Amino acid sequence: MRLLFVHERFGAFGGAEANILAAAGELRRRGHSVALAHGPQTGKSEAEWEAAFHPRLEMLPGSGAQGIEAAISAFRPDLIFLHKLAEPQALRALAGCGRPVVRMVHDHDMYCMRGYKYNTLSRRICGRSASLYCIFPCGASVGRDPARRFGLRWISYLAKRREIALNRRFARLIVATGYMRDELIRNGFQTDRISIHAPVPRTGDIADSSNFSPSNRIVYAGQVIRGKGVDVLVESLARVTVPFECVVLGDGSHRPECERLTRRLGLADKIRFAGFVPQARIAEHYREASLAVMSSLWPEPFGATGLEAMRCGLPVVAFDAGGIREWLIDGVNGFLVPWMDRDTYARRVEALLRDKTLARQLGSNARKLAGERFGFATYIDGLEALFRRVAGNLAETPSDPVAALLP
Repeated sequence: MRLLFVHERFGAFGGAEANILAAAGELRRRGHSVALAHGPQTGKSEAEWEAAFHPRLEMLPGSGAQGIEAAISAFRPDLIFLHKLAEPQALRALAGCGRPVVRMVHDHDMYCMRGYKYNTLSRRICGRSASLYCIFPCGASVGRDPARRFGLRWISYLAKRREIALNRRFARLIVATGYMRDELIRNGFQTDRISIHAPVPRTGDIADSSNFSPSNRIVYAGQVIRGKGVDVLVESLARVTVPFECVVLGDGSHRPECERLTRRLGLADKIRFAGFVPQARIAEHYREASLAVMSSLWPEPFGATGLEAMRCGLPVVAFDAGGIREWLIDGVNGFLVPWMDRDTYARRVEALLRDKTLARQLGSNARKLAGERFGFATYIDGLEALFRRVAGNLAETPSDPVAALLP
């Protein structure tokens, strides 16, 4: 098949980009022609992206429908695999292009005006659908934008409703967890058009396991943004009484604040912020670790970094947020901690550092569970089968009467 990926950026950035690169590389290896229509470049790991996509078709900022139409005309795909994209005219062009569109829903951007389904001030997780509640009392109509005067931007509720309606017109939506399926259903998507395919990381092929070294190394891998809760992780680790070293692999807007907090709590010699690390090198850090940590406070759609650690035979400690509970079984392959409970988080981390026999047993369980439930080849098999079904039935692309009524 000729598969046109569409995504808002080009290059490494977060979990969505890691999934896109891995899937594209394997689909290309299996004989499919894979192209990419994309937005701005990230400046990270772009050589790998260049190798994965032929051709790559850059959509200039603001090009809207023209950028999409030009990419479709140039590549003539059998199916379009849409990832993150919010530009209204581009979405409208995709919905009406006459070719089947399958969208991978990586996060909450599509149906949440804030994009992360938790309150900025209280950090409480939101369980509502998009509604007037988003305007008041949530106040999601005003968002942060450092590039603008006063650092704020206006977010339109009606525009978000139109975006949701346009996405309902696509042939299929792919999510990673039952939690994300339920979020789509809550926002009016048809159950029979939602497929669950967990975005298994390519690192599933790793054969080495952690050596649980005496250094008591803890690894965090992911973006350092407020929703990922690295500040709460630091506060939790401050309660750990045994020696440890923690390496934070990733970058983001919240990193300076987290580094200041680390110094303020006297942990500068225990927690090291390593910045962005290419995906292929993260496993090197896991091999020297005793456990992996996740500290997300926003409801994770899946949490693929935890699965990467499990592949290396590491137990995972994480807060119970979003879809994490669908792969992290408390006391089996790690510990699932009540949301924002710093004391329990610290006790769970300390238990694994003190008892390496326990850590190895949970790590072994983790590796076994990852292999049985989340195989990369199985994931790609599922995508291929879905693409063939959808591409063979163009009539599956539904109309949405709500979308026709919105301006």
